[in-house]
Amino acid sequence: MKLILAALLLLVPLSTWCEEAPEKKTTVEIELDPYYSAAGIYNSLTGKPIQHLQVKNELDIYRELISKFYHPRTLIVEASINPLPYAGTLIRRHQPGFYQSTQWTSNLNVVQAVTAGFEEPWALSLFLGNVVSFDTINKPLQGKRNGYSGLLVDLGTHHIKDNTLIRDNWLQVEGKLKGEQILSDRSLRWSFRGGAKFHENRHISDSFFVGFRRSRTDFKAEGKTSFWLHNSGFEYTSDFSQKKLEPIRHYLVLEKKFPVKNSRMAFTLGLGFVWTADKKYSGPLSNAAGNINSTNTLQFILRPNLEF
Repeated sequence: MKLILAALLLLVPLSTWCEEAPEKKTTVEIELDPYYSAAGIYNSLTGKPIQHLQVKNELDIYRELISKFYHPRTLIVEASINPLPYAGTLIRRHQPGFYQSTQWTSNLNVVQAVTAGFEEPWALSLFLGNVVSFDTINKPLQGKRNGYSGLLVDLGTHHIKDNTLIRDNWLQVEGKLKGEQILSDRSLRWSFRGGAKFHENRHISDSFFVGFRRSRTDFKAEGKTSFWLHNSGFEYTSDFSQKKLEPIRHYLVLEKKFPVKNSRMAFTLGLGFVWTADKKYSGPLSNAAGNINSTNTLQFILRPNLEF
């Protein structure tokens, strides 16, 4: 049902942030991406349009969002689906022979490498906080062009482990600073978060987590640029068990962007890994139940994508 709901919401007409958008108090935004696609309804709690922020650099964005973190003015309800991670579960379930043929080494299954890092196929989210909009190019299906700071609650019905779909009603609560600014010459995305995740399935450990993500693409970079700040990105998340505060999962992806000359398009390649401790799963979900000798598992990540 969650998948059907997410698919139906993706058919809602796109409301882009054009000149008329600041006059609207309730808007709809759609984001399409192979790894994360979503449709959200934005509603102003103050009766006023979402604030438009004039900024010149990245630090100004962070300062503005942090300063208004405790003053919620916007409510967002969003349905999301992770297309490729969910597709990985379908491949393993319905094409087991092909899936096994992509197991190149003990730590590298190609299907898993391309889809790893996402622990759920879909989710329903409720955000309460502050939202600001930025100057942006006016192109449809370009993704969100807003900054967010506030409280986010996610819930879902399934969990993904090694490309296997597991029944699990879960709830996640976090404080989040997130956003995306899209200009004609560059794209900037960021996410800083911390919170807790609870599972109804007793064989999956409840956890605390912290996460950091930053990505910048410069389509018209001229002169000397920084290797780390321009045309690059990273994402890191660390999970700790709620019972003993022991590390149970580390997730790291480093990205490099390769813009196409005279075009607002870039090929991105992410490389990384997911390390999972044996304490994260128990019973029939443990490594021992799956006849895996190693107590902890390490899965390499290969994440190609095309950015517009």
